[in-house]
Amino acid sequence: MKIRYALLFLSAILLIGACKSGSKHSNISFEQYKIADGFEIELAASEPLIVAPVAMDFDNQGRMWVVEMRGFMPNLAGIGDDAANGRISILEDLDKDGFAESSKVFLDSLVLPRAMAHVYGGVLYTSPPFLWFVENNNDKPGRKTLVDSTYAEGGSPEAQANGLMMNIDNWIYSANSQFRYQLKDGKWLKERTSFRGQFGITRDDFGRLYYNYNTIQLAGDYMLPNTLIGNPYFKPTEGVNKVLTTNHRVYPLHATVVNRGYVESILDKDSMLLKVTAACGPMVYRGDQFPDEYRLNAFMCEPQANLVKRNILTFEDDKTTAKQAWDDREFLASTDEGFRPVNLFNGPDGAMYVVDMHRGVMEYRAFTTPYYNTKIAEKKLDTLLNAGRILRVKAKDKKLGTIPNLTTTSGSELVRLLTSKNGWIRDRAQQLLIYKKDKSVIAALVKLTRDVQNVLPAIHALHVLSGLNELSFELLQQVAAYGEPMLSAHALVLLHGYTSNDPAAMAGLANQLLSKNNLVVNLYLATTLGPWNEKAPAIFLPILSKMSQLYPGNALYQEAIVSSLKGAETNFRQVLAKTKVEQNSKILDSLLDLTIKNRQEGKMNPIYVEVRRALDSRTNGLALFRNNCAPCHGPDGDGMDLVGPPLKGSEYVSGSTSRLAMIILHGLEGPIHINGKLYNFNNTMPNFANNFDDAQIADIIKYLHNAFVTSPVKTIDTEKIKQLRNKKTGTLTEKDLLQITNEE
Repeated sequence: MKIRYALLFLSAILLIGACKSGSKHSNISFEQYKIADGFEIELAASEPLIVAPVAMDFDNQGRMWVVEMRGFMPNLAGIGDDAANGRISILEDLDKDGFAESSKVFLDSLVLPRAMAHVYGGVLYTSPPFLWFVENNNDKPGRKTLVDSTYAEGGSPEAQANGLMMNIDNWIYSANSQFRYQLKDGKWLKERTSFRGQFGITRDDFGRLYYNYNTIQLAGDYMLPNTLIGNPYFKPTEGVNKVLTTNHRVYPLHATVVNRGYVESILDKDSMLLKVTAACGPMVYRGDQFPDEYRLNAFMCEPQANLVKRNILTFEDDKTTAKQAWDDREFLASTDEGFRPVNLFNGPDGAMYVVDMHRGVMEYRAFTTPYYNTKIAEKKLDTLLNAGRILRVKAKDKKLGTIPNLTTTSGSELVRLLTSKNGWIRDRAQQLLIYKKDKSVIAALVKLTRDVQNVLPAIHALHVLSGLNELSFELLQQVAAYGEPMLSAHALVLLHGYTSNDPAAMAGLANQLLSKNNLVVNLYLATTLGPWNEKAPAIFLPILSKMSQLYPGNALYQEAIVSSLKGAETNFRQVLAKTKVEQNSKILDSLLDLTIKNRQEGKMNPIYVEVRRALDSRTNGLALFRNNCAPCHGPDGDGMDLVGPPLKGSEYVSGSTSRLAMIILHGLEGPIHINGKLYNFNNTMPNFANNFDDAQIADIIKYLHNAFVTSPVKTIDTEKIKQLRNKKTGTLTEKDLLQITNEE
């Protein structure tokens, strides 16, 4: 009997063990996924631990923190997307098998959160429109600080500020925003920067920024951020927001539902998407686990086509270009239409992490077309709601790097980690050195800045010293004088904060660097001299004049010169006239003309203009529709029995735009025929002439046309609506509507 019980007990143990190892994600397969040769996909986390993830970050222990936008499009009508059900969760891989089996909520009750960053011993996150910082007390939220009350103001969930990426310069940058942030000496700083991208932001090893737009797979800056915006009356065009490739072709594995798939040139004859339509989540690979040829490659997501694209970046002195790695396939693609990659991140182990929202509906209601809604419903994709995954992509033939626990790492070890080949580790070591304020490492950091054979650690060390307030003019002068292009560039950018020093010493450095005749160094020198020129124009205007003659045909270089003038354009021209040159740059002349004209007319670079960001027209139209029209016509436009007729398929929505505006302005009394069917409704539609202004009515009409009309319809402007306000008084009837002609 004992033997029998022992055998039963052993069988039970084996069965339990088998269930435990096989139940984690046995229902998730990658058979529908195709990845580049030499790589493999692993599941790092999945539902039910997470739902609708849109962003993530790793903490100092290497744990994943995930932003869950659970409220996005809970149905095709989008009703309920204002529910406070978003969260930020901490995922843990307790048994170290590479798959997270534990989840705990750090923050919940968030409305459509979209970004977060582990910084300064806490979490910076956005729950629109606010940007918050909350301290992390043993995985529980502590003191909460409002950083910016208008961070993600206006726009749809697809068009609000996001990203929150800490850069090598100690500033936090966002996509879809013209501001950057930093916590310095206990105070949150907010500065203007160039507007960049739509969803997702990344950087290369030196700190140049990359982003994208729906139909532009990769854009970026040729120079370090904020180096070309020193002149408020001049907007640079040559070094910021550059399209890095004109090839936006995609190679999906199957036909997918695309919002405007009915438009010519969107799909091929097999209904396959031809070009990016929802480009997002870019990432420059900065890890050490992929093969060498993948280093500093740029990857981007196309969730509508279920794929991740790879581009090879080429860096020249004054520009960056991108080329698709393959002309017939993608780095990662799937026939699983639930696969929705929306963001990519470098991991502390050297792998690439793919944030897969894994859901059916990806378009916000304000922009969905009847074509899209019909196709989504046919495939029942609107029922795929409660899933979400984090995928790990790694090279097959190389082990993942060991994830260090940086919470217990000493200052000297953190300095050593600045030399790591893994960009994530270098970045986090830099920020921890600043956060810990360990002054015992100053000498080691200074030594690192002088190692011109190891440029990246030297640049990191410079910015650690900057964060610790331990830089000096003399050290920066020395580092800049080495002449190593990008190391000099960073030293020159940091010299902006040292104009209280002797201008003669800076002028000496400028002339010393000019003698090296290096385009990269000269570009950053030109942008650096602005603050010095304000202090001592008699010294620096002649230097800038001399510099302007070096590359007369280089538009980016001439923009760098103008960026440093800041109101001294006329005086600069006078100095320029005295300079003995064969011929002034025509490019420079036109830039000066433009800047002087802008100053006279008060026309500033848009980033310097204080404008509250309003909702885009269709999103505003949707909001007005939901609050005022949906109670009678239904949130999906199908109408409500005995209350209001349908808008879908209605000739009054797809027909005369003037007639539609008249209905909104003056109201409507039934009965009414729609597509030959008689509708009797108990209520009289009130007039909204006193409720909405002309712009609001135009927005409602734009939304109605987008949401319920399948063929192109003429738009209407506010001037026409203004005229229609006085055209008739009293509530309209069907007879009145039939008498209204197509007055467009």
